[in-house]
Amino acid sequence: MNMKETVNYLAHAVETRRPHRVITGNPIMLMVGLDNPSFHRTLATADLVVPDGSGVVWAARRLKEPVQERVAGFDLMHELLREGERHQWSAYLLGASADIIEAAHEKLKKQFPGIRFVGRRDGYFTDKEDGEVVAAIREANPDLLFVARATMNQEPWIEKYQSVLGVPVVMGVGGSFDVVSGKLKRAPAIFRKLGMEWFYRLLRQPTRFKRMLVLPKFALKVIKDGDKVLKHSNP
Repeated sequence: MNMKETVNYLAHAVETRRPHRVITGNPIMLMVGLDNPSFHRTLATADLVVPDGSGVVWAARRLKEPVQERVAGFDLMHELLREGERHQWSAYLLGASADIIEAAHEKLKKQFPGIRFVGRRDGYFTDKEDGEVVAAIREANPDLLFVARATMNQEPWIEKYQSVLGVPVVMGVGGSFDVVSGKLKRAPAIFRKLGMEWFYRLLRQPTRFKRMLVLPKFALKVIKDGDKVLKHSNP
């Protein structure tokens, strides 16, 4: 689905109150899934996986299963909030550090005054605190839940508590709150259009170098394995 169709699909999920777990798929996640059967299962059982990374869009095109367009998680979050203003949806923000989540909350409130922001919490909590976090979200009963934690905490956590949370749309948004808050700057439009957003982020954050090494590995695997690229370690 393209962006518009994705938003309409998730709007229906909110209307029907049927929980949907949304994953913003990128090469790093896919490569982790190849080596980690549990994480692979987390990806494979999501209700919706959108092509977030330009590498995923490229791979789909190369494997002759092209997607309509890239549906970036950052943009999808904003489009859902924009749609939510029309219907007075509610949203809960979970993740990042305490100062980042507060700053992001303030900016999103100003940008989307029609959204009811019913709760927020930073992402630095332990497994023992999960019950407390889940209870707070259930009490707030949001239409949208955006979660920003490290990949190996974010998606498995959402999967684990999806049915208990009962939220119509739960989506992992990675570093989106860092950008919303102003801590990080998003890549200029020209970088995004050329599929080079990763390169811009690397220039801004050289410490991401080791993490970015997975991108050429992903590309080589797609070229080498073709349509079997996601099936090598499929549990």
